[in-house]
Amino acid sequence: MSLTAGSRPDGTRPPAAVEEPTAAVTAVTAKVRAPGKAGKVPWRIRLRRDRALILMTLPVILLLLLFNYVPLLGNVVAFQEYDPYISSNGVTAIFHSPWVGVEQFSRMVDDPLFWASVKNTLMLFFLQLVLFFPVPIALALVINSVIRPRVRAVAQAIMYLPHFFSWVLVVTVFQQILGGAGIIAQTLENHGWTGFDLMTNPDIFKYLVTAQAVWKDAGWGIIVFLAALSAVSTDLYEAAAMDGAGRRRRMWHVTLPALRPVIALLLVLRVGDALSVGFEQFLLQRDAVGANAAEVLDTYVWFIGIKYGDFSYATAVGLAKGAIGVCLVLLANKFAHMLGEQGVYQK
Repeated sequence: MSLTAGSRPDGTRPPAAVEEPTAAVTAVTAKVRAPGKAGKVPWRIRLRRDRALILMTLPVILLLLLFNYVPLLGNVVAFQEYDPYISSNGVTAIFHSPWVGVEQFSRMVDDPLFWASVKNTLMLFFLQLVLFFPVPIALALVINSVIRPRVRAVAQAIMYLPHFFSWVLVVTVFQQILGGAGIIAQTLENHGWTGFDLMTNPDIFKYLVTAQAVWKDAGWGIIVFLAALSAVSTDLYEAAAMDGAGRRRRMWHVTLPALRPVIALLLVLRVGDALSVGFEQFLLQRDAVGANAAEVLDTYVWFIGIKYGDFSYATAVGLAKGAIGVCLVLLANKFAHMLGEQGVYQK
């Protein structure tokens, strides 16, 4: 048998020779792969590599700085007796207003209306934490158990739709159903029952606003938990079923453990937002049920600062509220770490 040029005795060809890289290519490769002092790629190379992403996020960063962080400088008026009429410009009035130290905070501690709003805020927070927070989890489990994708998509769209409604529309819908001139009141009046009006009853107002929050925002929580459920491997459910686990046991031992990190994260964020139970929702219904039932910290700050023009005291209350919120986030995150979850940030 004759052999062709460059072939082996068994008829196969040897592998082609690999060209040696030039010195320039080797130098550039070594420079890119060379770790920095901390074992990372140098920042100049990362900057040149990610410049397109940086340029895309730059407008968002500028908007965040302009509308979220620059206004924080105005908290200085909490330590002043701020008077916007001292100067022709309200901004320059900050530099001419007298300093009073912590006088505004001392006034806040001695103000009974402040503590009444704190009491209402905390009461509404705990009520919504117990009645509102578990609802998206339960609904997500129910929707996830639906076999037909079309039925699941329709149910998810119907529950998510109220999230796009404004609080004006939400309150109007509840007024047309539960108000004194609503559908239920008119139906009862046709049968001899009068005086039905849940929208002006201060005793059940806290349950009313919780029901409004559930109807409006439960759909958003459903999407978050469904996204977490979609990451659960079907092999776990099949293995549990082969071991004889029924639907309830599979939900308890497979589904809920998969949701636990998401539940812990949202719970930490919810606790950190405990003092911000809502503004527009309560402001729209405050006159109907009275300030004793509907006055929360957000509406209290608005009335003190905007309506009555006491900007320094309102800023002091808002600053204290933000500081307490940060402390609550840290405590809740610490509790999540004790339970073995990541929370907002790792240890």
